[in-house]
Amino acid sequence: MDTASSAGRQLRIVVAKPGLDGHDRGAKVIARALRDAGMEVIYTGLHQTPEQIVSTAVAEDADGIGLSVLSGAHMTLFARVAELLAENDAADIVVFGGGIIPEEDRAALAELGITGIFTPGASMAEVVDWVRANITPSAVV
Repeated sequence: MDTASSAGRQLRIVVAKPGLDGHDRGAKVIARALRDAGMEVIYTGLHQTPEQIVSTAVAEDADGIGLSVLSGAHMTLFARVAELLAENDAADIVVFGGGIIPEEDRAALAELGITGIFTPGASMAEVVDWVRANITPSAVV
């Protein structure tokens, strides 16, 4: 799958670092890999609340949100982002993420609709391929 629609629109991905964790190297590496793969990336920076992340995604007409969580708060943060997307009629924005996420939490995350989970050691090609296969550009209105 190409990263652009038939009208030429690139995938727009918000990469966000929610919570108090200050380790953003992985988020920046992912943001660059997606950009280098031809996607438009909006990096929100450190210490974002779920409300700020969803607000940015809606304002930027994002197709996807990539969350980087290393603090152990992934269940709370992913759930809140999914809840806010639904509340804002933006549940079509695909959420994926990475960080220190135990295998036993993946089923609960999948129930929230978050199936793209990448842990340390995932390759950039794996992330880019997943995004291309699971996120499509929204129609420009």
